[in-house]
Amino acid sequence: METLLGAIIKDKHDALYTVAPEATVKDAVKAMTETNVGCILVMNQGHLEGLFTERDLMKRVVHQGLDPTTTPVRDVMTTEIAVATPKMTVGEAMALCTHKRLRHLPVYEDNTTLLGIVSAGDLTKWAIQDQEHTIDDLTRYIYGERA
Repeated sequence: METLLGAIIKDKHDALYTVAPEATVKDAVKAMTETNVGCILVMNQGHLEGLFTERDLMKRVVHQGLDPTTTPVRDVMTTEIAVATPKMTVGEAMALCTHKRLRHLPVYEDNTTLLGIVSAGDLTKWAIQDQEHTIDDLTRYIYGERA
């Protein structure tokens, strides 16, 4: 059985790293660097307004020559966000990320409660674990238990 995103979120136990929309790019980058994440949630009064990613930094700030000390995150964040549910499988989430060219996927319960965020790296890790379990099961089926 393929792993559900709910299991990944429970296993991660990561805090949700956030900034306000009026935070500067420099503040967002500092938070991302200190927490070693490639994406930070832009939240306004408990609601997700966007994501600020390393890609946003490169394309919308550095490439455009904007000053990170004065540019608010709201001006350069990604606002078209695909979301997932905890009942979505790793394979379904990977297909969504591939189709929409995403690296980060917020996971919502009932379209109202933000549970966490999964990255392409998280999905790859779990897909590999699922495949390893399948290989082990098939090997045991074919060759029997090893002593």
